[in-house]
Amino acid sequence: MTPRTGRAPAKNGGTRRGELLGIAAQLFATRGYSQTTVRDIADEAGILSGSLYHHFASKEDMLREILKEFMDDLLAAFAGIAGKDGTPREQFDALVYTAFATIHERPFAVALYQNESAVVGSLADFGFVGKTSLKIEKLWLGVLQAGRETGEFRDDLEVSLVYRFIRDTVWSSVRWYNPRGKLRHDVVAEQYLAMLYGGLLAG
Repeated sequence: MTPRTGRAPAKNGGTRRGELLGIAAQLFATRGYSQTTVRDIADEAGILSGSLYHHFASKEDMLREILKEFMDDLLAAFAGIAGKDGTPREQFDALVYTAFATIHERPFAVALYQNESAVVGSLADFGFVGKTSLKIEKLWLGVLQAGRETGEFRDDLEVSLVYRFIRDTVWSSVRWYNPRGKLRHDVVAEQYLAMLYGGLLAG
């Protein structure tokens, strides 16, 4: 198993519906869900507001579809890694590479997931967000626990705490990572793992 092959989960294809969801995701992520109107999305897409309702019943439906597809794809990608042969460290490395690849390929969906939790929590029919998050957490915890049992990872650290530190540092990087910047996402992942495993101290 090669950890460097981590890839972002697939996203909507080139359909008109997919294009509209991509526009909505970008506006929701950059302006905020509450501050973005249906008219804003329609204007950005070059269509009338009424035309948008031929594809979606509401702005809320667009947010739900963006997050549902994103989280289902992310869970499937992580489950595929955890289910493959390989040492826990190889699996963990692949999880990290895939997370950074996702930030690179789907930054607006990641930003929505990170920044709009209060909004999502107040909306009906968004319970899948919490449920899928728990499934993803269970997969990561399983890999970390397996690493403790094989002796690859330290056994004196609380696994759930380790996971929370890793989760928050990795996903919050969507706020500063530049997809067109000098460092590619795989290099960022490599640097992150080097710091995680080796720390900052030389020698």
